[in-house]
Amino acid sequence: MPHVRHLLSCSLLALLASGAHAATAAAPPESLKPLLETLNERLNTGDLVALTKWDSGKPIQDSPREAQVIANARTLAAERKLDAEDVAQLIGAQMEANKLVQYGLLAQWQAAGAAPDTPRPDLGQQIRPRLDELQTRLLQQYAAFLPYRQDPNCPAWLAKARSGLTKDALHELALTRATGELCIRAKAP
Repeated sequence: MPHVRHLLSCSLLALLASGAHAATAAAPPESLKPLLETLNERLNTGDLVALTKWDSGKPIQDSPREAQVIANARTLAAERKLDAEDVAQLIGAQMEANKLVQYGLLAQWQAAGAAPDTPRPDLGQQIRPRLDELQTRLLQQYAAFLPYRQDPNCPAWLAKARSGLTKDALHELALTRATGELCIRAKAP
C-alpha cells in the first residue's frame, strides 16, 4: 500500500508541476491584439461587400481583383523587406475568409428572401479604398508580429485572443480561417 501512495503522490506532483508550467506560459506579445483587431475589421467589410454583391447580382469570386490585391501585397512586402510569399499567403487567407462571410450572408439572405435594409456603400469608391488602407495597416502589424510566429505558445495565444472578438459563428469561423497561417512550426534542423 505504501508503494501505491508513493506512486499517487508522484503522479499528483507531476500533474501539479505540468499545470504550473502551463500556467506560467509566456504572455502573448503586444503586437497580437492590434493585428487581430485589424484582421477582424477587414473581415467585417465582407458584410458590406456581400450587400453590394446581393444588389448587383455579381459573383463573389473576382479572380482578376484578387490577383491585383495579391500583386499589390507582394510589392508592399518587398518595400517592407517582408517575405513576399508569406505576405501573399496572409492576404490570400484574408480574401478567402472574406468570401466565406459573403457566401454565408448571401445564403442567409436567400433563405430569408431579402438582405438587410441598411445603407450600401459603393464598392469601388468606398469599400475597396478601405480594404487597401486596412491591408497597409495589416502588413505593418504583421511585421511587428513576425518574431512570434514560431513561438510554441503562438497557437494558444491566437485561440485565446480570437475568443469573443467576433459577432457570430460565421464571423468566428471566418476569423479562424483568416488567422490560419499566422502561427507556424519551427523548421526542423
